[in-house]
Amino acid sequence: MKPIVHTFLAGTAGALLAITAPTAVNAARGNETWRELDTLMDVFLKVRESYVDQVDDKKLIEGAINGMLASLDPHSSYLDARDSENMRSQTDGEYGGLGLTVSSDEGAVRVVSPTDDTPAARAGIKSGDFITHIDDQLLYGSTLNEAVDKMRGTPGTKIKLTVVRPGAPKPLTFDLTREVIKVRPVRWEAKGNVGVIRIASFNRQTGEATRQAVTELSKKIGPDVAGYVIDLRSNPGGLLDQAIEVTDAFLERGEIVSQRGRTKDDIERYYARADDLTGGKPIVVLVDEGSASAAEIVAGALQDQKRAIVLGQRTFGKGSVQTLIPLSADSGLRLTTARYYTPSGRSVQEAGIDPDIKVPQLTDGSRIDRPRLREADLRNHLIAEKKADDKLIEDDGKPDPRFRMTADELKKQGITDFQLDYAVKLVSRLGAKPVAPAQVASSNK
Repeated sequence: MKPIVHTFLAGTAGALLAITAPTAVNAARGNETWRELDTLMDVFLKVRESYVDQVDDKKLIEGAINGMLASLDPHSSYLDARDSENMRSQTDGEYGGLGLTVSSDEGAVRVVSPTDDTPAARAGIKSGDFITHIDDQLLYGSTLNEAVDKMRGTPGTKIKLTVVRPGAPKPLTFDLTREVIKVRPVRWEAKGNVGVIRIASFNRQTGEATRQAVTELSKKIGPDVAGYVIDLRSNPGGLLDQAIEVTDAFLERGEIVSQRGRTKDDIERYYARADDLTGGKPIVVLVDEGSASAAEIVAGALQDQKRAIVLGQRTFGKGSVQTLIPLSADSGLRLTTARYYTPSGRSVQEAGIDPDIKVPQLTDGSRIDRPRLREADLRNHLIAEKKADDKLIEDDGKPDPRFRMTADELKKQGITDFQLDYAVKLVSRLGAKPVAPAQVASSNK
């Protein structure tokens, strides 16, 4: 395979001639494309020859490629050897750093989510925070790769992050120590007769770990297990096949997700194949504005198949599929090639997944008033297909009387995570065994 430089500047020529030859209209379009490519080459040569400092040809070409891809959508990008290695380490589940998933937002570095039990999560960095300085050096104007490189380093070394949090009166400072980040994608615990499965990311181990979690919780709680809470909050997503595996663990049958490309015939559907490992026990899925991509596939599928109640806040809204296309031995292209849809045909892009029960996180006082940043806020995000709104109930804008407790009041009750506490109590009620008629009669004597 030719290097990407040749494909971009030279390899396109033959393809254009072959495609545009049949009609005069196509020929005219091909000529216009050639003129634009000539302009690109003219700019490249002028910069190379006349810029005040000598610049590297490779840097200029990669800059042109990155600019082209950035004009498409926030998730298409060129991957050099370093980027490819970073992606492999994250999907394999082990890398060095602070445990942050970040994105570029018009020149700023925005936190998508901190990974559970990492330096960033323990320090209190939150989804939606903007990292402005690293070791007192301004990040604005740096590339995302440069920012990530600065945050990664030798385990045990210190780093200082300055963060702007929407709604906070002044910047926050975090002094962190780098660690070897071994991402444990799934954790589980029993809360009374309810199994809680926390899925933090979708890497190569997530599907198997989820099945193991169900098995272990069933053994620990026993036959009286009321049901399960699947916690997908602040889960930035990951591998599509792992989202399908996780969903499959809770479904007997039916569609999980479909992905649809440019043409109407370019549709691929994925279906459940295995038995429901929970035996049909009640399920509540917890989501928030940091639940994205693969996490939204799971929540949307279980919601559409009437298999789970989705609880929390509206999700991030990343409903696009990225395909990794190798270009050379050490480079590749991450290109948005499709949108994905829930079993009922809903596009998650922009809108996200609306919970069946909207529950605020009352135990995080700053979160209530903090602006939510979602896919629709990103520059050049894909536009979703517009469909008629079939909601029957309009929001009257009044506060829900169920959620009037303050964080201090909840703390006195020993509740540190209101959404999780609400979900566990809901599952416990849904899974309660009905009382036999004879027992009711004896209790009424």
